[in-house]
Amino acid sequence: ITACLVMHFAEFDDAANLLAANPDATTISIDEPVEIPKNQRDRLQEPGREEDDELLGTDDSDKTELLAGQKKSAPFWTFEYYQTFFDVDTYQVLDRIKGSVFPVPGKNFVRLYIRSNPDLYGPFWICATLVFTIAVSGNLSNFFIHLGKPTYRYVPEFRKVSIAATTIYAYAWLVPLALWGFLMWRNSKVMNIVSYSFLEIVCVYGYSLFIYIPTAILWIIPQKVVRWVLMMFSLCLSGSVLVMTFWPAVRDDNRRIALATVGTVVLLHALLSVGCLAYFFDAPEVDFPAPFIPAHNGTAVVTKSR
Repeated sequence: ITACLVMHFAEFDDAANLLAANPDATTISIDEPVEIPKNQRDRLQEPGREEDDELLGTDDSDKTELLAGQKKSAPFWTFEYYQTFFDVDTYQVLDRIKGSVFPVPGKNFVRLYIRSNPDLYGPFWICATLVFTIAVSGNLSNFFIHLGKPTYRYVPEFRKVSIAATTIYAYAWLVPLALWGFLMWRNSKVMNIVSYSFLEIVCVYGYSLFIYIPTAILWIIPQKVVRWVLMMFSLCLSGSVLVMTFWPAVRDDNRRIALATVGTVVLLHALLSVGCLAYFFDAPEVDFPAPFIPAHNGTAVVTKSR
């Protein structure tokens, strides 16, 4: 006890000597609350700011980017460099698919599912599956529409596979590339804009297309009204994922530019949906050539049919 008292008084004497040497020094007690600067206090008290930070991912995303910057990346010509883009497990892919099919209002898809580990595995196979689903379902739809007509002969249209592949992969890569470049450009103009990485944008677009796989299968139903209702339903689900992801990133920009950006994203997504349905499933019916019936007297008789 005596040793503790001696040490306590020694510390007290040192503090007194420091105050005597510098009378204007400021002392802080550990029992007194630390005063928060006015600008930080206003930011904390601003209503809705916490929700904005959560949507934009300004807290955890900064830490994630710092940690990602500390990782040593392999050169781009090595196999290890591209292996990191496919480093996901089944549970992560299924969780991201579920998040794209059942979007949560007010939640950012990148922050919830993508930012920790963006991948190309899910988008690549979703696009590949969608290509073959649209091509096969389009052929089956054409078969069922003309089934029972005596002049119809089913011929598989393999060119639909290449057309569907060009359309889907061009949309899933070129549109994210243009959007990434636009966000980078606006980020240099407006400091508050959050710029997603190109891999994150490709990830969002790839997973948002998953809902069209079961929709394309249901488009086989030979009813135009049912097809267009299914198309609108899928468009609303997948489009809401894109809007809730990119709107928080541009809403601090000029109001017209922000609305135009989100409107362009939705418009391009709608053009893809309408174009696939109109070209692969709602193609106009054509007249088939009439059967050639030879006559007994050597002449030919052609019957006209539609």
